[in-house]
Amino acid sequence: MKKTKGKAIILFDGVCNFCDQTVNFLINHDTDENFLFASLQSNAGQNLLKKFNLPTEHFDSFIYVKGEKYFTKSTAALHIAKDLRKGWQLLYILILIPGPIRDRCYDWIAKNRYKWFGKKQECAIPTPEIRKRFLN
Repeated sequence: MKKTKGKAIILFDGVCNFCDQTVNFLINHDTDENFLFASLQSNAGQNLLKKFNLPTEHFDSFIYVKGEKYFTKSTAALHIAKDLRKGWQLLYILILIPGPIRDRCYDWIAKNRYKWFGKKQECAIPTPEIRKRFLN
């Protein structure tokens, strides 16, 4: 298994085009390589879901794992923005909006993501530099 110490892990829906675009955005903007990635469907993703007693089949949220804590839905997105730096951390102020309100927006997007963005039939083959940032 890859070294994860000091790295945050982002678990994402591996068949979702929107999620894939989000991961590519994060890879391009995480110049310090603080984030590692794993699909929710992968062995690493499933193991982390089990570790935190999260659903292992129904993927309605991406998950942000930082140390022994995890965040879901809009809270995960805002913590990622905070840790991304370079101006993105300013979005973290949205954490002041109550979670149920933020998550209602998140859930609306999550519910429609396949309809709006589609599903992937096959995975792109990442370069070795990018591949090292993915857990299996």
